[in-house]
Amino acid sequence: MTKKTSKNKTPDFEQAMSELETLVEQLEQGDISLEESLQHFERGIALTRHCQQALKTAEQKVRILLEKNGQASLEAFNEEDTTDAD
Repeated sequence: MTKKTSKNKTPDFEQAMSELETLVEQLEQGDISLEESLQHFERGIALTRHCQQALKTAEQKVRILLEKNGQASLEAFNEEDTTDAD
């Protein structure tokens, strides 16, 4: 079973993907109750959104690096810019 993260701590991308894979496997096996399945589904949606946001953030950082007048440079990135895009 995957390490559980506290609700106050956001998992990193790899932890979220690992937990999501575990949840999907458990749902596919069909050995859990309906209530537990719904809880897994809800957690899976939250993890999916977290991973999508992490990927958007990484993509923006890469674009900033590549589009700076053809020269690699790093600028501060405001993560709030990607949260409004949804």
